[in-house]
Amino acid sequence: MSTSNPSGPEPEGGGKPSFDKQPPQPAGGTPEGAPSDPYGNPQPSGPDDRPGAYGGNYGGTPGGSPYGQPPYGQGPGQSPYDQPPPGYGPTGHGTPGAGPVPGMPPLGSWPNRILAQLIDYVLVQVVALLLVLPFASLSDRSGSAGAFWLACLLYLVYDGLMLSRDGQTLGKKAMKIRAAMLIDGSTPTPSAAWTRSAVFILPALVCCAALWWLIDGLFGVFDKPYRQCIHDKAAKTVVVSTV
Repeated sequence: MSTSNPSGPEPEGGGKPSFDKQPPQPAGGTPEGAPSDPYGNPQPSGPDDRPGAYGGNYGGTPGGSPYGQPPYGQGPGQSPYDQPPPGYGPTGHGTPGAGPVPGMPPLGSWPNRILAQLIDYVLVQVVALLLVLPFASLSDRSGSAGAFWLACLLYLVYDGLMLSRDGQTLGKKAMKIRAAMLIDGSTPTPSAAWTRSAVFILPALVCCAALWWLIDGLFGVFDKPYRQCIHDKAAKTVVVSTV
């Protein structure tokens, strides 16, 4: 005698329904109902998409600076001395006698520095003599002293103005050297330029000008590694070549 199954047709495949089977998953996505990132970030879908052990370089590109860009005003791997101010010649970078700071041009040679000072002093002295002659005779003591004082004051003003403009006096231009800030090779700031000139001139007005200039110059001869005279030390400047 045949009996009918009151519960209806049997499940496909015969037997009891299975709850072990997972529902079909949408293509290219996560299983339906699977937990997702609480912040809405996409989850890695393969071994190549997994982040590195430390999440990469913080704030920068692989192998690059952590800050992602070079210091202000400089290109990658570039020294401040590689950015010449107006009138600045080739740096001589990598040539014998190059400066002790990477990218710094060769230091100005002593013959060139001495000749530059002599050129400037003669130019200023001629102007001072022309100004003094109408008022005093150079044959008497007061006339020669007045010419010396005037020459020193003129040199102070001339040197301070020229150095704060581009680091070069007429003598330095002729000998192809210039004064620069030691820290970055830039043109001396006005305060540095005037300090440099004042330390060179004012002690000479007090006493023993020739002795003071000799001491100042010899100090630079023995100074290492920047060959700074006393007036360079005071102003934090250095004399470099422009060729």
